[in-house]
Amino acid sequence: MKARTALFIAFRYLTGKRSGSRYLIGAAAGIALSLVPIMVTLIVADGMIRGITDRFLELGTGHIQVWENVRGLDPNRFSLNDAKEVVANNEHVRGVWVEKQGIGIILGFAGRTGVTIRAVESGFWQDAGSARYLEVIEGEAVIERGNEALLGKSLAETAGVKAGDTIRVMTVRQSADGRAIPRTSLFTVKGIVSAGYHELDSLWCIIDYEAGKRILDDALSYSCLLVKVDEPYQNIAALARELLGELRFGFGVYTWRELQAAQYDSYESTRQLLLFIMTLIVLVAAVNVSSATSMLTIERYRDIAILKAGGASPYEVCAVFVFAGFVTGLAGTLFGISSGLLIGRFINPLIHGLERLLSVFSRLLSGADIKILDPGFYLENIPVVIDYRTVFTIALFAVLSAAAAAYLPALRAGEQKPVSLLRKI
Repeated sequence: MKARTALFIAFRYLTGKRSGSRYLIGAAAGIALSLVPIMVTLIVADGMIRGITDRFLELGTGHIQVWENVRGLDPNRFSLNDAKEVVANNEHVRGVWVEKQGIGIILGFAGRTGVTIRAVESGFWQDAGSARYLEVIEGEAVIERGNEALLGKSLAETAGVKAGDTIRVMTVRQSADGRAIPRTSLFTVKGIVSAGYHELDSLWCIIDYEAGKRILDDALSYSCLLVKVDEPYQNIAALARELLGELRFGFGVYTWRELQAAQYDSYESTRQLLLFIMTLIVLVAAVNVSSATSMLTIERYRDIAILKAGGASPYEVCAVFVFAGFVTGLAGTLFGISSGLLIGRFINPLIHGLERLLSVFSRLLSGADIKILDPGFYLENIPVVIDYRTVFTIALFAVLSAAAAAYLPALRAGEQKPVSLLRKI
């Protein structure tokens, strides 16, 4: 018996109208149902990771950062501004900006709160990537004067200020004898902005770079170059090594993967754990293929007897039922993955529709709306990211698991004696 014949018989077992096919159809449905949540989980997890990472990259760390490892030892030494010119000449670099960052305290109408003061050259916020993720809540996102500032949405709410208000920013400078001396500066809130992520919105006070040089002490702050490239997710390490080779001794070049290693690893670990739990569900569904194949061999004993009488070997009979498990797994996998990808593709309207539906009942009971994704702590809209390599791996695992689960009952079917089977007919 050729493999093509065995595969044809297996396909007929799945699609035929006789009673035995219902077991395989049920097993295929179980596999399909187990794959739908794993596909949705994969898309949501990858989308959340990509969405949060993109915001950190475009608005926070940049794609690459260049740091001066040694400062102030030689006034004639290659400076950070010199390094900016070198980096900007690289063909893969989209833009370079100098940032000075430190910590301080904002005194607003509702009290005081600690902040991260970001003094960045203004062109950084007009970059296409920054403009894509920086939402203007009030006022404008353009700093034109040295006494103007932008505040994150959550930070402004905590401080109790709005666009146009005046705030006091307290920083610390170090005296010649090492004492910390407070310094207070007045700034006008030019705009309230949001990065779409609570952790960013609750910390940032953005000012002009020259203003940052004035109020942030060199000993208590740091300066670096924020570099944006054409493809931050491809060959970023190789480009960082290239830039390091173009710069003189005394500079460090770090990619976003190095700068956010702990956070990115945490996201990836959570993603892997979710996929592992979902994979266990697929394994349980694959075990049902074993039960379905056992029932199929019991109901199709006539077929086994005919095959044996016609000269089929135990291996060939076994192959028929292994192929039946394979076809069952393939059918369930195709349907389950396609359904999961379809749901994942429209995950945002589905979530928002569910929020509106639940809010109707919640208003009747408590008068409050339901938010499944709280924009204060999660992304309000999840980017749809499909990792086709992982999808293919999951699909292959599901199909092979179904075929492996069918092996033992198929082996028992192949070992049955034709004489004993013919007596039952």
